[in-house]
Amino acid sequence: MIQLQGVTKVYGNGTKGLNNIDLTFEKGEFVAIVGLSGAGKSTLLRSINRLHEITSGDILVDGQSITRAKGAQLRRIRRDIGMIFQSFNLVKRSSVLRNVLAGRVGYHSTLRTILGLFPEKDVDLAFRALERVNIVEKAYNRADELSGGQQQRVAIARVLAQEAKIILADEPVASLDPLTTRQVMDDLKNINQELGITTIVNLHDVDLARAYATRIVGLRAGEIVFDGPTAEATDEKFMEIYGSTLRSDDGAEDAGR
Repeated sequence: MIQLQGVTKVYGNGTKGLNNIDLTFEKGEFVAIVGLSGAGKSTLLRSINRLHEITSGDILVDGQSITRAKGAQLRRIRRDIGMIFQSFNLVKRSSVLRNVLAGRVGYHSTLRTILGLFPEKDVDLAFRALERVNIVEKAYNRADELSGGQQQRVAIARVLAQEAKIILADEPVASLDPLTTRQVMDDLKNINQELGITTIVNLHDVDLARAYATRIVGLRAGEIVFDGPTAEATDEKFMEIYGSTLRSDDGAEDAGR
């Protein structure tokens, strides 16, 4: 489904965000990317959908190079990739429904989406997405009237309305309380299992990675130090990823790292 081939990312100051990464993510996997702040987790995720341009290497999505894609081809590839951010990335003054319908913009002309002229089938799809994450009753509320957990569920509904084949979630629960964290992670896991959507999640919490992922990839200083099934992610392996002190409360990764 996704192949990273010799992917390197060097920032303008000379820092290597990623160093010659080779990775393959299979269709339907639920993968947790773990590591310290600055290890390259966000860089890896954002490179997959070209929010970051890589310095060298290639990234294939369903057999097509997103690295080299341009114009309509790039839009088509990105249409299959849903992104969930720590900060939710909602239009706060718009309704929940309008935010979910934003997942449909890749299917229509710019003018139609600006005017909000979505066909009835799109509206039905948005309502079904909200039902799946159990907040359909909030459809006509403004996004800024919702709690953090509810806003993140709106973001999940948006990628469902997008009909994404891949979900990339960049620290989606870092700003949520423990109960809400479990609810959001349950939503992601259920969607992965029931719809077969390939899901890659950046996490800094070791226990969450073990509880929800079927595979864990550990990054340290832009390099892969562990890649295997969750059952093989022992405390000793996490010590290699995180260094001398195993912690589950490391802060979210700096933006752009």
